[in-house]
Amino acid sequence: MFERFTAEARTVVTRAQQEARRLHHDHIGTEHTLLALLADPAGPVARATGLDADAVRAEVLERIGGHNQDGPVLSDADAEDAAALKAIGIDLAAVRAAIEANFGEGALQMPRRPVKKRGFLGLFPATGGHIPFTNRNKKVLELSLREAIRLKQKFIAPEHIMLGLLREGNGLAMLIMHERGVDFDRVRDEMERSVRATAA
Repeated sequence: MFERFTAEARTVVTRAQQEARRLHHDHIGTEHTLLALLADPAGPVARATGLDADAVRAEVLERIGGHNQDGPVLSDADAEDAAALKAIGIDLAAVRAAIEANFGEGALQMPRRPVKKRGFLGLFPATGGHIPFTNRNKKVLELSLREAIRLKQKFIAPEHIMLGLLREGNGLAMLIMHERGVDFDRVRDEMERSVRATAA
């Protein structure tokens, strides 16, 4: 599958890893992929969604924090639960702080298995250790291939990754876009138009 990725699509995957590292997260979720897609303010995803990477990054930090700031980071599914808890007045960061005050720093962290230092599937350079993709984000990348096949294209561009994100339909990235009023049908149409223009 990854041999079909254009240089720009590979850059998105690498940037997603960099975003996770920058935010001190121990996973690469849909939110990091969205941030990577928004890295170019003049790019097709930023234009179609009207989103700003800095604003989205701030929202990600507000919702799930960072490993060095608030303790363990949540997966995409857990981030949705954390947002729901926050809506009813339960501050997950305060709960974590109370647990760590009673049981010691890192009490909520599971021990990590050692992993070999290599890039995602050996295709992208690893910098500073391996950060795994969440299952949902792996599905987004798989769906980007399905979107390319649906459009009868033999390459995967950043627009296909965005289409995969929309097709998967869940995760923190989708939650943020929904809450910011992104018109998913319009974005889907613009991604298809942009990638068809690239292929022509």
